[in-house]
Amino acid sequence: MTVTDPSPVQHDLTDLPANPQPDTSASEPAPPHRHRAIRSFVVRAGRMGTGQMRALEELGPRYVLPWSDQPLDPPAVWGRTAPLVLEIGFGMGGATAEIARTRPEVDFLGVEVHTPGVGALLKLIDEQGLENLRIVQHDAVEVLERMIAPASLAGVHIFFPDPWHKKKHNKRRLIQTEFIARLVTRLAPGGYLHCATDWQPYAEQMLEVLSAESTLDNTADGYAPRPDYRPLTKFENRGLKLGHGVWDLVFLRRATDVTLTRAS
Repeated sequence: MTVTDPSPVQHDLTDLPANPQPDTSASEPAPPHRHRAIRSFVVRAGRMGTGQMRALEELGPRYVLPWSDQPLDPPAVWGRTAPLVLEIGFGMGGATAEIARTRPEVDFLGVEVHTPGVGALLKLIDEQGLENLRIVQHDAVEVLERMIAPASLAGVHIFFPDPWHKKKHNKRRLIQTEFIARLVTRLAPGGYLHCATDWQPYAEQMLEVLSAESTLDNTADGYAPRPDYRPLTKFENRGLKLGHGVWDLVFLRRATDVTLTRAS
């Protein structure tokens, strides 16, 4: 597949639905005790700094939500009614904190299994006073299935997921047909899914999978320009200077009363 340079599209979080009511007509996942083929992560060892450990101990009780098999009550968690955006796999949390800081009118739920990343993001929450950001340290697939009510999300961010470079490992990639079919039931009509990757073969797979989902519409003719709300990371900046590519994909869940104009 040849990567194209699409025309810019507008995508503004301020137009997102504010914590919509659950859509009871959305399909529900299978019972939780069945075998689950999808995993959103692989366990890796990580070193914890003293600041991260202190943040976990002092800030974790306030900002890390416990895993639950019952849907969240966002107004109870954040103390207000606002659009809710889920981020799957935030790494060390730098981009997550920056997005939350620049979009105070939106509530964010970051999901990450790796403890050093959770500690690092807690430090940023404290340093920047980010009251619109909470964390769940658990498998994102289970969080999506059990803790997120149908049609309750204004958006989902999946930035630079593990590309599983080797062909024999491609089946471990998160962005696959079954997972996307589950994810879209948690998006409100008009809600968005924003994926980004710096691995072109994975970008091509993402575009194929998302384009095949009947309830999603692409906001661009192929790959999308990077929305302003997604900051460039140091790693990404270094790669771009070396000529490496980064591919963003932004899709909207179709709404019967909304006509989406694709970028030409």
